[in-house]
Amino acid sequence: MSGTFVGMPAFPKAAREAVHDATLRGNLRHATHTIRAKRAKAVAELSDWAELREAGKQIKEHTLRHLDRYLVRLEESVTAAGGVVHWAADAEEANRIVTDLVKATGESEVVKVKSMATQEIGLNEALEAAGIHAYETDLAELIVQLGKDRPSHILVPAIHRNRGEIRDIFVREMGGWGRPAPEGLSDTPAELAEAARVHLREKFLRAKVGISGANFMVAETGTLVVVESEGNGRMCLTLPETLISVVGIEKIVPTWRDLEVFLQTLPRSSTAERMNPYTSMWTGTGNGHAGEGDGPRTFHLVLLDNGRTDTLADEVGRQALRCIRCSACLNVCPVYERAGGHAYGSVYPGPIGAILSPQLRGTASEIDASLPYASSLCGACYEVCPVAIDIPEVLVHLRERIAQGGRATRDGNTVVLKPAKGHAAERAAMRAARWAFGHPGALRTGQRIASRTRRFHPRTLPGPGRAWSASRDLPAVPAESFRDWWQRTRGGKDTAK
Repeated sequence: MSGTFVGMPAFPKAAREAVHDATLRGNLRHATHTIRAKRAKAVAELSDWAELREAGKQIKEHTLRHLDRYLVRLEESVTAAGGVVHWAADAEEANRIVTDLVKATGESEVVKVKSMATQEIGLNEALEAAGIHAYETDLAELIVQLGKDRPSHILVPAIHRNRGEIRDIFVREMGGWGRPAPEGLSDTPAELAEAARVHLREKFLRAKVGISGANFMVAETGTLVVVESEGNGRMCLTLPETLISVVGIEKIVPTWRDLEVFLQTLPRSSTAERMNPYTSMWTGTGNGHAGEGDGPRTFHLVLLDNGRTDTLADEVGRQALRCIRCSACLNVCPVYERAGGHAYGSVYPGPIGAILSPQLRGTASEIDASLPYASSLCGACYEVCPVAIDIPEVLVHLRERIAQGGRATRDGNTVVLKPAKGHAAERAAMRAARWAFGHPGALRTGQRIASRTRRFHPRTLPGPGRAWSASRDLPAVPAESFRDWWQRTRGGKDTAK
């Protein structure tokens, strides 16, 4: 996976700065609470939501177990429909493939459907370096691009911006990218949407190359699926002569019928809608099954690994690959609500980002080693996940990996695990606890000493433990241990009837 956002510090430092931004916290609180409430209402309409959730989990688990077979089937289906399949092991290879494909058309502009995979690999920057301008057409992505900003949410990349800020960005930046914002533009949603629509219209009509991701790929038919709410995706998928789709290998489902589950759970979990306003599906090229002139004349599918195979090898962590990018976990997370998406240093913020980014990128960087700790482990994310990813379980699993194995660094051709910085005291404490619990006499003596000296105990931890107790007091030691209380009141005998 490509690197973290340039200059990003570890999560604790970035989050500490974010929580002092009152405007950011207000924007996040309003947006996440609104989406959360609407989602709960939409989900409650389905009496079989639990069954749909389990079905989605099982479909994804089955697919991941047999991913090699279904990827080969997908390649055969796409090729039979007139498309061309490319395999990219990492971000560098994917960017090179896409750049070469665009150059082969002779074009210097592309229009893009919102795609997290292309953000993950830094495609826009790679195209720009090759003299190719990539225009984002999703409204929120347009706001981020015009504002020279970074996305902070999976579904609503500009969630950290309010209407006034968006209006200022449009007025200041639109003219440099194409049609300027209209004079006297206000911050009402209707006027902002109309300004974006007019600005983008000329790009849709002029572009010869479109770039997309996909929500799903159907191995059985070679069909790709994009769900969206604005119609910009439909324009990018149908008007350009050449379409290039960059999709993670985990986005595959075996059969057309499997879409029945996800096209019910995804819109309700993401936009709180019964179905997405636009569900676009394409199979190959306009010269294939769809008929002459329907869709692109040339279609390329770039299948992206970029750390996914390594993630698949982890029996606990691989469940992160079930993610369908609905963002429900972000909207209920108390940490995300207060820190915002930028603090995660990745295009995948929030709880899912805290388990996905360290697996795709590894934990060699300071920020990736800190992400599994960016959670209170409250479990709200697991409760709302439409494919039942046990995010708290994976967080603890990754914490254990970091604490025990440290960070992976490369020494020549050898990967070396260095001791985890900052966890020496924790490991020493665990070793001491293991010894104490294995020696009852020593444990009893220690408990009595702790009880008799409790008035001298500090309320906070010294040294490395200071960070933990900075916002909480240490639990008070009772006047006597449970063992002594039981001996005194029950004589050490079990009196239960």
